[in-house]
Amino acid sequence: MARREHDMDFEIQFYERILTDKPDFIEALIALGDLYTKRGSYEKGLDVDRKLSRLRSEDPVVLYNLACSYSLLNDVDKAFSVIKLALQCGYDDFDHLERDNDLLNLRNSPPFQQYLTQFRREKSTPVKRERRREFFWKPSLQEIFSRRVFVDGRDGSCPGRSVSPL
Repeated sequence: MARREHDMDFEIQFYERILTDKPDFIEALIALGDLYTKRGSYEKGLDVDRKLSRLRSEDPVVLYNLACSYSLLNDVDKAFSVIKLALQCGYDDFDHLERDNDLLNLRNSPPFQQYLTQFRREKSTPVKRERRREFFWKPSLQEIFSRRVFVDGRDGSCPGRSVSPL
């Protein structure tokens, strides 16, 4: 076994042990998901990315990585659904998205190509002053403490984003 593979196996075991004691340790989950994917263990990587998406449902990078996992497993429909969420939640590294080999299956999908073209066109359209004001919407204290605050996405934010008390 090559030294690099041995090092990767060691790191995987290390993070798996950490997660035995602290299963919601975000940084360890991110590192482990990345290692599984690099190792070619796409199903395990998908499991980790699903867990991360439950813990950080608004994080565009987490959603992007979940889309990558689905694409690697050739589940283009799920990859497409999740990458749309990632983009709506703020993922904007289009150069990486267009080069990332993990998304090759998705990028070959005509519906995705059409969506991305339309999304980029809409993103480049100047925002009207009234719409910009909507972005700074703030919930009332009652809404915050009821934990039932949702932004519907009309202001360009992540759909389903909940605002929780600080």
